[in-house]
Amino acid sequence: MTEPRVSVVVPVKNEAGNIAPLIAEIEAACAALAPFEIIYVNDGSTDETSRVLAELAKTKPHLRVLHHVTSCGQSAAVRSGARAARAPIVVTIDGDGQNDPAYIPALVAALDAGGAQTGLAAGQRVGRKDTGFKKVQSRIANAVRGFVLNDGTRDTGCGLKAVRRDVYLSLPYFDALHRFMPALVKRDGYTVALVDVKDRPRLTGVSNYGFFDRLWVGIGDLMGVAWLCRRRRKIAQVKEVTDHAG
Repeated sequence: MTEPRVSVVVPVKNEAGNIAPLIAEIEAACAALAPFEIIYVNDGSTDETSRVLAELAKTKPHLRVLHHVTSCGQSAAVRSGARAARAPIVVTIDGDGQNDPAYIPALVAALDAGGAQTGLAAGQRVGRKDTGFKKVQSRIANAVRGFVLNDGTRDTGCGLKAVRRDVYLSLPYFDALHRFMPALVKRDGYTVALVDVKDRPRLTGVSNYGFFDRLWVGIGDLMGVAWLCRRRRKIAQVKEVTDHAG
């Protein structure tokens, strides 16, 4: 199989009803980016997710399926997908349908436009479709995160991101890593491109991952990321010496 240009990683847990329509949208959005692959990471689902993915994989050679025997969380699922990815660019998208795949080409274009120095293109949601309570939680968490990390990003909770695979795999791994990628990518000396994306309601079902937006859940991670960012003072500019004359 031809090496893909882009690997789209989709973490899912109990999202059987959303799989087929979302894959169709991803395929349409990525047609101009071909060749591409779609990697679904089934994070310990207990519904029909496994069966649906197995049936779809029979007719879609660009679809790859990974399974976590037990649920390990969204960050772990994204990590598994990125490690398995064969493309130099990894696009992440939530499996519930709230992220519109139509923005994938814009994210990849933003990453390409910045050259090798741009490590991440992050979606920034507009027109949020969450409940009023969750919106308030998110605003508070984003305000605190922005104050502590000064990462220049108003919304790190959007699942739509395009990142260079080598950059992502060099980041320190921990649960909730996907929520702090802009700060950690900048810590390693790369720039971050931001792309506005419209939010939409989930296609079917209910949320299966807990709310990071609850500040009391994420405060420990926030302090840890702040410590990591303070510890990286200078970015080494490495050049290999090839002229050994004399």
